[in-house]
Amino acid sequence: MQYKLIIFLSTFFIAGHILAQQPTYTVQKASFCSDKYDEYCPVYYKSGIVFSSNRGSGSFVNYSSSLGQRTFDIFFVDTTTNSSHRKAKIFSKTLKTPLNDGPVTFNSSGDTIYFTRNLQVEGTFANLSNPRNKLGIFSAIREEKKWIKIREMRFNNEWYNATTPCLSPDETKLYFASDKSGGYGGSDLYYCQWKGDYWGDPANLGPVINTEGNEAYPFINQAGDIFFASDGHPGMGGKDIFFSRFADSVWLKPVQLDAPVNSQYDDFGFITDSVMNSGYFSSNREKSTDIYSFKTIVPQLFYSNLQRETKYCFKFSDEGNIVVDNNIFRYEWDFGDGGKASGQNTEHCYAGPGIYTVILNIINRNTGRIFFSKLLYNLELKNVEQPYIKAPEACVAGETVELDGSESDLPDYDILSYTWYFSNKERASGIKVEHAFNEKGIQDIKLGLIVRNKLTGITNQKSVTKKISVFDNMQEVSAYSARLKDPSTLINIRDYDQAEIKVLYSAEKEVTQEAEFVVELMTSKERVTISNNSFRNIPSKYDVKEILLPDENLYSYIVEREMDLMFTLPAYNDIISVGYTNVRIRTLTLKDPAEKEIHKIKKIFGLSADIFFDNYNRLTSNAYMMLDQMARVLSKYPDIKLEIAVHTDNAGSSQGNLQVSQGRAKTMFIYLVNKGIDPSRIISQGIGRERPVASNNTEAGRKLNRRVDFTVVKE
Repeated sequence: MQYKLIIFLSTFFIAGHILAQQPTYTVQKASFCSDKYDEYCPVYYKSGIVFSSNRGSGSFVNYSSSLGQRTFDIFFVDTTTNSSHRKAKIFSKTLKTPLNDGPVTFNSSGDTIYFTRNLQVEGTFANLSNPRNKLGIFSAIREEKKWIKIREMRFNNEWYNATTPCLSPDETKLYFASDKSGGYGGSDLYYCQWKGDYWGDPANLGPVINTEGNEAYPFINQAGDIFFASDGHPGMGGKDIFFSRFADSVWLKPVQLDAPVNSQYDDFGFITDSVMNSGYFSSNREKSTDIYSFKTIVPQLFYSNLQRETKYCFKFSDEGNIVVDNNIFRYEWDFGDGGKASGQNTEHCYAGPGIYTVILNIINRNTGRIFFSKLLYNLELKNVEQPYIKAPEACVAGETVELDGSESDLPDYDILSYTWYFSNKERASGIKVEHAFNEKGIQDIKLGLIVRNKLTGITNQKSVTKKISVFDNMQEVSAYSARLKDPSTLINIRDYDQAEIKVLYSAEKEVTQEAEFVVELMTSKERVTISNNSFRNIPSKYDVKEILLPDENLYSYIVEREMDLMFTLPAYNDIISVGYTNVRIRTLTLKDPAEKEIHKIKKIFGLSADIFFDNYNRLTSNAYMMLDQMARVLSKYPDIKLEIAVHTDNAGSSQGNLQVSQGRAKTMFIYLVNKGIDPSRIISQGIGRERPVASNNTEAGRKLNRRVDFTVVKE
């Protein structure tokens, strides 16, 4: 295989300040490597590693090997033996071809291999040396110590190369490099998704990973993170090894591995154990290309999010679409932790995480009785799950401060190690450390944890960054700390991402979905006759009506239905005054299609009698349009009846108002009958001034009392 094709060489010199950093890793040339031949792309396999090398192979002249250059074969070396006696050998004679074989990747059980080789390995010299004899990816399975059933991947093509395969640990994705057209550069990284019985079409990893240069040699760790080689991302020189993580549906910006793993030469073909304590990589830093082992001295920190502070104090607010008379009522919040507060909008602080039941009630200011429950939800308040740095917000330059990571909150993980990273490149390990910040200004503290998932056993890295302000003296520290303690604008509980709200009841939501407010006397699982003694004290001006609540499997008994919450108050007070202490106001969500249509008509036209009748009690044009809509609904739903109830204010005599209301109700009745509605389906009644919904002491109140209501009655 043409060495330049595999490695995609490029060179520039390493920056001096990178070399001066404290080493993150130690590296050593593997004992099984030779000075004469090339060895590269190790992968773990059983008791050793499998790699590609041109040692001991014949030379072949074709498009992919220059004159006299050797082709590559697949080798295995047992790394459990004494290092002085390690000897590499051909991995499999059945996989060996006269041309190029490798690199490779295996499934977790080691009985399936994916490997690179030339598309044609048999035939005449002319066929084998044809420029279209590209590199492709093949698979084979192991049976009785032999690799059989060699299959070609369906995306192989004579117009481009597909190389350096890597199977993800969960075996659902196959990553590889290809110089196929349509990519971002010379060679890009791709992956195929396992579809149950075949590999899907290749998908490019995108412009965050791929560049105008060359990317190849992917390696996927247990957590699904990727290591790969690139000469397109800014690096130390040649081809460098980079790391990236897939988070929130995107690949994060690749991070270069520290020296001495990376160098000014070509470094590629990286593999490591699950916690990145050790591993191998390939490099041409010593004339030939060789495999090097590495050990981690201090874990390299790849990504670090700014530490978040868990919030326990919040704003609580009511949407306010349901009008409440604040002269009569007040809002009362019950926060579920023993705390209460008044006000439509208020604030509350919890002691810590937990599950709380939050209730918003409307309370009568005079009696203290709950008039209406407006909102009910369960609030689960959670801590931010993250590594956590407990440290002062500010300190004096040169003074030692304690840093504590013991409050890291990662309930799904076991923490294996703590590593601290400072702006001056110093590092430390342990749950608690001490450090002196010698330079003034804002300094970064980073805490990196190696963690293991309790469920999957997968190990990865999590980290946070905390900023600390460093001053000349204690006076500056005190002034800064005082500024931090100033109360800031609290976040609304609905906007906090660590608060999970499960709404059990919301009156605001109900009224947006065709709902009415009802004065409910009682509910029962069994039907109760209207003549029951339970209703004997109900004032005669109210009719007790039964409503089935199918969602609750209950019968509800009510005396009033209104569009507006405040309109229920007079009836509520009347019922309370005769001894019904369990009466409550609730929303009734309309389920019946006819009721919903009637409700919409009432919302469009309103209920004011002033817009339906002129001074001579004749119907207005608004009344005609509204009644035409009512007639349409009655025709559409022939099994319903319509009750028309006309009300007046208290101006004039009681008898006079009753007669006016009865006359108006009859006028509407006649109009609907003339529209073809059966008279037996219309119930018209004049109520007069007996059931006001507002005070008659003001013109605004009297206008509200002059109203017409329509109710669907079902047989």
